[in-house]
Amino acid sequence: MKLLVVATGNPGKLKEMQAYLQDLNLELRLKPDELEIEETGDTFMANACLKASEVAKATGEWAIADDSGLSVDALNGAPGIYSARYDKTDAERIERLLRELGSETNRQAQFVCAIAIASSDGSIFLQTEGICRGEILHQPRGKGGFGYDPIFYVPEEQQTFAEMTPELKRSISHRGKAFQALLKELGRRG
Repeated sequence: MKLLVVATGNPGKLKEMQAYLQDLNLELRLKPDELEIEETGDTFMANACLKASEVAKATGEWAIADDSGLSVDALNGAPGIYSARYDKTDAERIERLLRELGSETNRQAQFVCAIAIASSDGSIFLQTEGICRGEILHQPRGKGGFGYDPIFYVPEEQQTFAEMTPELKRSISHRGKAFQALLKELGRRG
């Protein structure tokens, strides 16, 4: 069994990654609490690589990291890499986003997820990205999910992320697509 240190202190994210990687013979472990990595990259991929590399070097183990967020076309890609820091709470982040969009008719947006795996010396072994296109609604809908899920509408499914079953969201989301690409690439590399 191979150990992968997950570059997060969030047990929820660890559990989510375990679900995506359940068919692999891997043990996932949270990074040490005292290890804080400042996200100084200017893209989701740069931040994922930075976190994976720094955690790998600090622990001497292979590490996996992801970085994700929402990019709104009419806001020039905002909130982007600042999605989680756009305001204090999920509700305040949604409120700010809707206020900044106002009556804008172009509501196109995408969720992006970048994943990186670093070997124990910190070099990047693998990186993948997943994108899910959608639209920003004028008002939240649905009770599931988290973050911007209640206002992110996927036309093909006629639902917001917050209205979807966890299984459907996992299969079509940016994170789901990034992990599908990761598993495919890992399969090719043996």
